[in-house]
Amino acid sequence: MRYFLILLLALISPPLWAADLRVIDGDTLVLNGTTFRINGIDAPESGQKCTTERGKRWPCGEAATSTLVALTNNATVSCEKLAVDPYNRIVARCFADGKDVAQVMVAKGMAWAFLKFSDEYEADQDNAKIAKLGIWRGPAQPPWEFRAKRWNVAAQVAPKGCPIKGNITANGHIYHTPWSPWYKRTRINTAKGERWFCDEAEAIKAGWRAPRR
Repeated sequence: MRYFLILLLALISPPLWAADLRVIDGDTLVLNGTTFRINGIDAPESGQKCTTERGKRWPCGEAATSTLVALTNNATVSCEKLAVDPYNRIVARCFADGKDVAQVMVAKGMAWAFLKFSDEYEADQDNAKIAKLGIWRGPAQPPWEFRAKRWNVAAQVAPKGCPIKGNITANGHIYHTPWSPWYKRTRINTAKGERWFCDEAEAIKAGWRAPRR
């Protein structure tokens, strides 16, 4: 009986060596507690929509996140540190079962090659454009332009021009940028200890985290 219980626990419990992996969005993941920003790409933000050739809007941000989830799910994932960004995230080259995650995301049309910083995936992007995959199905606003527009609009009405919302929930202290899909419906109650932040680095330093999928 004792042997049976041990065997049963082994079957229903995850192995101790299993990686703790969470996907934040199409170009950011958390592996064993460390946040990695995938190098060389910029994926649509979670709340961002793109347009097909016929003008139909579709949730390309959600699609990019789902693509990264599918790519890393049940895979052996590893990340090689390249640098640290201003938000204290490690910029890294990440692999899923040996596949370069950034290259796959660009090749599937689920991320832009971030040519401002690297031309490594430019050829993959050109091929995705020709095939009209993902974001290349029709007109799409690059995520850096999407973020800038949302930021400028939110900053005009936010206290002291600091538009990031620091929300406290049962899941912890979570900050929402103006491009977060939950931003508009998040209300800040400073009496509860909630607050506004001027940038993500400030929010992270204060102990808030980005929302998870």
